[in-house]
Amino acid sequence: MTPSTQPIRFFHRGRIVDVSGVHPTRSVLDWLREDVRCTGTKEGCNEGDCGACTVVVGELAEPGEKGAVGGLRLSTVNACIQFLPTLHGKALFTVEDLKAQCGHGHDATRHEKHPVQRLHPVQQAMVDCHGSQCGFCTPGFVMSLWSTYEHHQEGGTQPTRQQLADDLSGNLCRCTGYRPILDAGQRMFDLPGVRLDTAPVVEALASLKHDATFDYAAPLGQRLDHFHAPTTLAELAALREAKPAAQLLAGSTDVGLWVNKQFRDLGDIISVGDVAELKLIEERGSGAAAELYIGAGASLENAFAALVQRAPSLTDVWLRFASPPIRHAGTMGGNVANGSPIGDSPPVLMALDAEIELRRGERVRRMPLPEFYVDYMKNKLEPGEFVQGLAVPLSALGRQLRAYKISKRFDCDISALCAGFAIAIDGEVVKEIRLAFGGMAATVKRAAQAEAALAGKPWTQASVNAAKLALAQDFKPLTDMRASADYRLQVAQNLLQRLWLETRTNDPLPVEATSVWSVMPHAALEAVQGA
Repeated sequence: MTPSTQPIRFFHRGRIVDVSGVHPTRSVLDWLREDVRCTGTKEGCNEGDCGACTVVVGELAEPGEKGAVGGLRLSTVNACIQFLPTLHGKALFTVEDLKAQCGHGHDATRHEKHPVQRLHPVQQAMVDCHGSQCGFCTPGFVMSLWSTYEHHQEGGTQPTRQQLADDLSGNLCRCTGYRPILDAGQRMFDLPGVRLDTAPVVEALASLKHDATFDYAAPLGQRLDHFHAPTTLAELAALREAKPAAQLLAGSTDVGLWVNKQFRDLGDIISVGDVAELKLIEERGSGAAAELYIGAGASLENAFAALVQRAPSLTDVWLRFASPPIRHAGTMGGNVANGSPIGDSPPVLMALDAEIELRRGERVRRMPLPEFYVDYMKNKLEPGEFVQGLAVPLSALGRQLRAYKISKRFDCDISALCAGFAIAIDGEVVKEIRLAFGGMAATVKRAAQAEAALAGKPWTQASVNAAKLALAQDFKPLTDMRASADYRLQVAQNLLQRLWLETRTNDPLPVEATSVWSVMPHAALEAVQGA
């Protein structure tokens, strides 16, 4: 018998399944296709970019939780980069589940001579609107649309065409040009409704609910690799201190690639996904000490939603950060700790004077985020230490804020350059200025000389021109596949110009003059306005 401390238990295809013996880094996608022959879910890129492997994960929602569907929190994720043990205590929905929702009857009214199995409204709309050609990407689109369908049916609403495009931004298709798929997204609400019966799922997940640390183990050759998932912050701290060499796992949006593309041997894993305390997002303190605290385990989606609720000008970068499946799984703490020079969270957080909170055992310390990074992919984390949270002063959210992302593809792409800017103007003079850039150096960092060229100076074109020249002293960007060094520097200077055009004291340009987002009604904007 394969050694295992506990089996992986989750809800799938109408029942609770127990899985043992598979390695902790086995992906949900490989398990679906190779172990249980659910081959509707496809492998495309195997790195979370194309959306062919999109599935929906269900978790028990908190009472009265906004956005819940029948007591469940439903989230699209990329199955290719999610490790199977992360499903413990959750529900997994794939394209095969839609058939069960339609019952076992046949639609004889539509096809009198040759009755066929009823399709779910999402699937039927794809057929009616010719939303599938080669069909390879179709199951991923269907699952993203199904999540949208369930959420809007629960709320009694219908998405706009642009809201559908936002929801599908993580699904790529090389055949249709997306127009018929968006047509299907609108058409599915015109068909007779079919809803997920959440009651048995909620009952099953309630029976799987656990408070103790989940420990799973399986062999790799002669070695036994462990997957630990603590449920409290204290347990996490103790486990991390005891196993400083173990790989920390949050959303797996980077670590999954290490396994799939670089074939890294991770050894033991400590997952932070079950620690509720790490997912807290709340305002703390009062007066000058008031802050927005974001737990390191808070999803990118929830963390950015909290920021955008308080600073709507950050909406653009939120909606262009990867894709919904990545933002649902990935965490802001993980994005910051990763240390990538092209991460999209750090420039925004640096512009907001964020501090990073680190913990080792019982010791907790903080430092300004720019001080956390040492060099390319290197930081000041000590052995046994982990990122516990991020703190944004509420006073910083009162400045004029902008965040700009530049990439080759508009949706679901890695930045060539990302900028986070904050400015406070007293009369005609720059009182405070923060200019942070990703993609311009080995680490995300602030443009110290450009800031010095503006601080205490009139907010004029002449001052901006001086700051542009100073940027060339702050950064010596590299040329790579995403952009040349000259392009990066020119764009950085142009974004500084855009900041001035949008915030100048005399006749600032309205948002509709500089951003296409202003004319498109996004679900995200509506969500935060109603929060």
